[in-house]
Amino acid sequence: MTNRTFKTGVRRDQPSLLPARVEDYVAGDNPVRVIEAFVAALDLGKLGFRHAGSSGGAGQPPYDPADLLKLYLYGYLNRIRSSRNLEREARRNLELIWLMKRLVPGYRTIAKFRQENWKTLKAVNREFVLMLRELGLIGGEVVAIDGAFFDGNASKASIKTQRKLAKRLAEIEQDIEAYGATLEANDSAEVERPPAGRDGGGDGSRGGDLAQEVAALMAKRASLQADLARLEESGQTQLSRTDPDARLLSKNGQVVAGYNVQIGVDDKHALIAASEVVNDGNDSGQLYDMAKAAKDELGVETLTVLADTGYYNGHTLKDCEENGIAAYVPLAKRTTRLEAQDRISHEAFAYDAEADVYRCPAGKQLRPTDGRKTNGNRIEIRYVSRKSDCDACPLRARCVTVKIPTRTVQRWEHEAVLDRHRARMQGAEAQMRRRAELAEHPFGTIKCRAGYRHFLVRGFDKVCGEWSLMALCYNFSRVLSILGLDAFMAYLASRLPHLALLLLNAITDIITRIRPAPAPIRAQIRPIFRYAA
Repeated sequence: MTNRTFKTGVRRDQPSLLPARVEDYVAGDNPVRVIEAFVAALDLGKLGFRHAGSSGGAGQPPYDPADLLKLYLYGYLNRIRSSRNLEREARRNLELIWLMKRLVPGYRTIAKFRQENWKTLKAVNREFVLMLRELGLIGGEVVAIDGAFFDGNASKASIKTQRKLAKRLAEIEQDIEAYGATLEANDSAEVERPPAGRDGGGDGSRGGDLAQEVAALMAKRASLQADLARLEESGQTQLSRTDPDARLLSKNGQVVAGYNVQIGVDDKHALIAASEVVNDGNDSGQLYDMAKAAKDELGVETLTVLADTGYYNGHTLKDCEENGIAAYVPLAKRTTRLEAQDRISHEAFAYDAEADVYRCPAGKQLRPTDGRKTNGNRIEIRYVSRKSDCDACPLRARCVTVKIPTRTVQRWEHEAVLDRHRARMQGAEAQMRRRAELAEHPFGTIKCRAGYRHFLVRGFDKVCGEWSLMALCYNFSRVLSILGLDAFMAYLASRLPHLALLLLNAITDIITRIRPAPAPIRAQIRPIFRYAA
């Protein structure tokens, strides 16, 4: 017997043992079959999908949107997002060969489908949330809200802020002035210099170079002025020529050129119930919009939402309360500097609703003044102490100053909303721990496991479409893990009569094209019948 040192592979000239039928390329319990069943259960025409690559006129017929949607779902579930990589995998990946029935769209067709169907990709994501409700996988009682930055398809250097543009414009103005002074000096020297002969070494080239440089600087100045005028007209503070909707976003020292993705995660199975993409780096104005979107998607009358301190905003808390949403948001700490100086902050003053007065730490009253004060978008009431009370107070040095001998507390006209919120936050440590568990899970999975930290497309609408694919595939993989393949397939098969209509159309089409071959017909419809039974 001969001992072989290494394992040996098969002979390259050995005939292939792959099954002759594409149907046999994947096992009956392969998850790729769930993608097939899911897309078959969708009414793509009602969702608004467009044919990619053709208008249906003369020439090659277009690819079915169902096939391209299957391709993208498989790709995003398996960390393949690039259109070129998807084309490559469609040629060599047996699961994709089965899923696509040996169709291999070009990468341009694949990319165009994602770009053109951003709105319908969002609709598919919403349709899947409705399926989650039907499956009972969403509790609809508690939702955690959070946001995360994702890089856009643009560099930080490509995004100019108003301050940077103004600074650069000032620098160019100085350079133009300096060049202008140099040109004047050259002109004066030329006048004083005696005329030189033809070969006298007269140097006119430098003056020509200076004139060209000045002309280039003036062109740059005109471009910067146009950019600043565009920003002023639009009311924006940043400008990007690469991706007009990407922004420089900053949080906790992290600066990203991209977008801020907001999600609402249901408490039952950590599934994304609602999501949105914004290009505002500040979360404080996003609470109500996300809570309302989650409430609408879940179809409930009341909802509890959990968010972190970055979402604390009086107006959004008021909107939430008025619309049946109980928000749990930690109060923003804004008294650190005063406490470090051993000063008494406004939080030490207690409001007496019955008497409509504030009481200071010494027990004295601050009474409301006539009129109202507008502070930004807030209308406030001023409560002022008596000078005689402050003069005799032992806490005077920590509370008032020589220039301002009385203490004033500003109260928002809807401060009662914040009072109720503060009372609700007493003992809410458990809710805040639950918020972290829920909200961080999807972002951790999408960014770390899948590696999706940036968008491949440009433009706000297209970015929203790509995020819908990410969120849909996150939910899809979790449902497959929770239910298992058989239960998930049985549910998709039960979504009749739409599936039955598709089945009837498929059978009719096959019979029309292949009249004398009943066996292949049965082979193609057998998987659907198996799960519809």
